[in-house]
Amino acid sequence: MIDLHCHVLPGIDDGPATIDDSLAIARAAASDGSRTLVATSHVSWDYPNRADTIARLTNELNIRLRAEGVALEVRPGAELAMTRVADIDAGELSRLTLGGGPWLLVEPPFVAVLTGLDTLVEDLQSRGYHVVLAHPERCPGLQRDRSMLERLVASGALASVTAGSLAGRFGRAVRRFSLELVRDGLVHNVASDAHGHTHRPPTIAAELDQAGLGALASWLTQDVPEAILEGRDIPARPHVEIASRRRLWRPR
Repeated sequence: MIDLHCHVLPGIDDGPATIDDSLAIARAAASDGSRTLVATSHVSWDYPNRADTIARLTNELNIRLRAEGVALEVRPGAELAMTRVADIDAGELSRLTLGGGPWLLVEPPFVAVLTGLDTLVEDLQSRGYHVVLAHPERCPGLQRDRSMLERLVASGALASVTAGSLAGRFGRAVRRFSLELVRDGLVHNVASDAHGHTHRPPTIAAELDQAGLGALASWLTQDVPEAILEGRDIPARPHVEIASRRRLWRPR
């Protein structure tokens, strides 16, 4: 699997504090079946990280992983707060893409009334970028106005859902909304959004299986993220049967 959204770099956001903590996340991810992690550290007003810092820490972590025989590669990226993007200069923004490709991971704010996201996405697209929306299922504004997400997806944006959302880790309402979005073809990727190796861990496979989405697992965790990293066209979703809303959730 390719984990497209993971806070694995040490000491620069609300993820791991030390490189040993980063290594623990990487080992847990490898055990779960991930072979590539994209280091999507926050770039926000609270965490004003820069591309050179992310690249340096990514390189240092990869050196440690190779030295310790962990079969996993970390690639640079960023999780860009919607409210921060307009203040990032063009040269810096071009270095904050996912794995060096044309896609940016944009985080909508956790607010009840969401304004400006569609304008921001349109502006980024006009500048040659593509946009992946981070955990839209957890955004109250998109929960209230699903039509905005539908319009963004129709315009070419992709939606990346957190695996834990499918397992109910963010509450029943988020779980139901996540599964509804999957059922209706509005989800293109499932990532861990890991922040630690035990709390908010880098697991994806079990959550997909638990949610009854095993038939889509390869597309959600391999085909789509690989195309994103390589800058290729996004492959069409396979024609597989998805359980009805009532049957889609299977409790532990």
